[in-house]
Amino acid sequence: MIFDSHQVNHHLYADNADDKQAYVSVPVNNVSLARQTLERCISDITSWCVSRRLQLNAAKTELIWFGSRQMLAKLTDSDLTLDTGTTMIRSLKSVRDLGVHLDSEPTMKTHISKVVSCCYHQLRRIGQVRRLVGQDVAQQLVSAFILLRLDYCNSLLSRLPRSTIQPLQCVMNAAAHVIMELSL
Repeated sequence: MIFDSHQVNHHLYADNADDKQAYVSVPVNNVSLARQTLERCISDITSWCVSRRLQLNAAKTELIWFGSRQMLAKLTDSDLTLDTGTTMIRSLKSVRDLGVHLDSEPTMKTHISKVVSCCYHQLRRIGQVRRLVGQDVAQQLVSAFILLRLDYCNSLLSRLPRSTIQPLQCVMNAAAHVIMELSL
């Protein structure tokens, strides 16, 4: 396999294995070597696709470097891009992977912010119909639209500081208020 020949770790997923993730783990002083390895790997994948009359969609390709703020600050401008031959892929501060927003500094703040925003949106919608439905239906709506979002991949949030996860607790408190028809 192409990834193995470049010693690039990878995941293939989706029904027809058309979604791929390639990743390498390196110290910050080896980032340029890792970037070159990824560029060569992408080039070989592109060639493989062309030979089979397929097209790699470089516009959907994302790049993110994970590390501490201090380590990420050491990256140069050239480290922050991959050249695929047809497209320059710029490094992002956050990417979405299977519904989880991962930020380059693994704080999960982006993910929590997105979940909280979505939950409050759903709570407002549930609140609009709350007087028309009973408490049991309200509980079911909160369970379906709020608790499932809060529970999804919540093991990634373990060991985070209380201040980081506090907004999630506020969502749960607001959900209880909606169910019980209490004012906030």
